[in-house]
Formats: sequence, C-alpha cells, structure tokens
Amino acid sequence: MRRIRNRVLSVSTLLILAFAAYAEVPMTKLTIAVKTQSGRPVGQAAVIVRFVKGHSVFKLGKAVRTQWELTSNQDGEALVPAIPQGHIRIQIIAIGYQTYGETFDVTDAEKTIDIKLNPPQQQYTSH
Repeated sequence: MRRIRNRVLSVSTLLILAFAAYAEVPMTKLTIAVKTQSGRPVGQAAVIVRFVKGHSVFKLGKAVRTQWELTSNQDGEALVPAIPQGHIRIQIIAIGYQTYGETFDVTDAEKTIDIKLNPPQQQYTSH
C-alpha cells in the first residue's frame, strides 16, 4: 500500500513538473520611442534590447529569443515583437547624442517606453 502511494505521488509530481516546464513564458511586445530632449523623434538610432533576468526563457523545449538589434524608424520608434517579461536592458546609440543604457522591469503584455537622448557633453582636456 505504501509503495503504491509513493508511486502515485512521484507520478503526480512528475506530471506537475512537466506541465510547469511546458507552461507558456509570459511575453511582452515593446515599443521603444526614441526622442530628443525637446520631444522630436530620433530616426536611425541603433536600439539593442536584451532580456537580463526574470521568468524562464524556454518554451516547449525551445529557447525563446532574448535579444534584438533594431533601428528606430523616422518616427523614432523601434518595435520589439516579443521578449520574455522581467528585467530588460535597453541600449541606444545615435549619432550626435550620448549613448543611453538602462534596465527596466517589464511585466505588461504590451508596453511603450519613452527614452529621451541627451546631446553630447563638452570635451575637456587635462592640459
């Protein structure tokens, strides 16, 4: 009787773990709006989006894409189709602006992140 109960428990545990492994990873569709300090869109900016940590990144035995390298359009927007929810690092490089980088905690199914780029700093010399 005890063996049967142990087997039932172990089979139940394995089934629960299998369903948890195949559960869908929560994903986010991001829109990143790149603008100047005055609110004008910045086109042709290099936008790098990388999943840092959070939920599991495996879906039905396949690895989910966790990094995107995009370019903003003429409206200053970069559309990321689907990335796992959690901590996401966004880096932006645009000619004539300071390089931008920050980590965001994303938990929504769809999210728009507005980023304002700073103009370049003055150059200093030690002489």
